[in-house]
Amino acid sequence: MKTMQYYVLDVFTSERFKGHPLPVVVTGKELETTLYQQIAREFGYSGTSFMHYSKSEKSLRVRSFTPSGKETDGAGHNLLGAVCLAVLKDMNVFRIQENGPFVIMKDRRIALSVTNTGQDVPFIGMLQKPAAAGNTVPVNDMAAALGLQSEDLQLHEWQPTVMQTEVAHLMVPLSNVEALNRAEPRPSALHNLATGYGFQGCYCFTLTDKDTPQTVQARFFNSAAGAVEEAATGSAAGPLGGFLFQKGYVHQNREYSLLQGVKMGQPSILRFRATPEGIWVSGSSVIVMEGILHL
Repeated sequence: MKTMQYYVLDVFTSERFKGHPLPVVVTGKELETTLYQQIAREFGYSGTSFMHYSKSEKSLRVRSFTPSGKETDGAGHNLLGAVCLAVLKDMNVFRIQENGPFVIMKDRRIALSVTNTGQDVPFIGMLQKPAAAGNTVPVNDMAAALGLQSEDLQLHEWQPTVMQTEVAHLMVPLSNVEALNRAEPRPSALHNLATGYGFQGCYCFTLTDKDTPQTVQARFFNSAAGAVEEAATGSAAGPLGGFLFQKGYVHQNREYSLLQGVKMGQPSILRFRATPEGIWVSGSSVIVMEGILHL
């Protein structure tokens, strides 16, 4: 019987039982796609990541699958958790790489920044592609899909806008935290808008007071999964950073942070930084479980 080690990490947090949970399986080599899918279904989390070290490429290779069997890629929580695990387990992967640390996810090389190596809580940055704006969604339609009033979506006259770095998500500006907490998405209405306007998830956000540590507070609803809420969504934090930069609200090459998951009781801190090369999304992860997978 073959066995593999697995870990469950809380991602985009430095505290256990907060953030976005993610199983990571250390495979030692590439597996058959059907086996990845079966394991991901068995875990049942929103995503399960798999990683192994490629000697020929001198890089960590990461793949990630949803319980339904769909493979996901890009610099989101599925990648951040795997990279943090490699650092926490002192796999000595990134210190020997030339021209800066990187990882390969689904055959794409993604640049990283790795700090606090060897410490209890590593801090990892992942470079997403430059943000691109897409369709805008009518305020009235968006308000109805979120169970809100149109005035709840009034913020600097910004429109709900599809933004993409890794994945196309809809950025939905809300007037205040009270409106953010009141949002109750209608799954069918949200799904119809996502199909019609070309986005995967809905990232509702509002601006915080200037004296708070975080610039933004947000909630994410995955329209592809019945409007299920997520505690931390790296693939949406990058587009949000791009949206705010394009609106002139944040400055290039300066790091900002956002708070997500409060309503779920799983607060998460995601950091973003807009640069000419793309959007850096950063955070930490902690291990909460580990075990043996029997195949």
